[in-house]
Amino acid sequence: MLQPKKTKYRRRQKGRMKGNSQRGNQLAFGTFGIKALESSWITGRQIEACRQAVTRHMKREGQLWIRIFPDKPITKKPAEVRMGKGKGAPEGFVAPITPGRILFEIEGVTFEVAKEALRLGAQKLPIPTKFMVRNDYEEEKN
Repeated sequence: MLQPKKTKYRRRQKGRMKGNSQRGNQLAFGTFGIKALESSWITGRQIEACRQAVTRHMKREGQLWIRIFPDKPITKKPAEVRMGKGKGAPEGFVAPITPGRILFEIEGVTFEVAKEALRLGAQKLPIPTKFMVRNDYEEEKN
């Protein structure tokens, strides 16, 4: 599961996810990718489940880039605890996602394999996504 080796602070404020993604919104490494259409928190477990689904369908050929990293600690108080008495203990890590953010990129497989692999991976995520293709992509003619 993805999580930082070390953090400066154990707990962080929730924050707000307004507007569209200003960075990480272009395909940078691969030919195909999936882009987020809504804002959400994506956990390390969801990222790992998506990665496994994509690599299994690609039969471990080609290359996969994960463009997001869960570095925000999320806290939770135990069940049936009264209000007050401070902030809860850290529960896990999430990646805050805003619309337009590229989540995964792949390269080295055909269009059909890439589309199906990223569709299977997108099913593991809690937000709607869109399949992206690089502008200068041309399918090889046999």
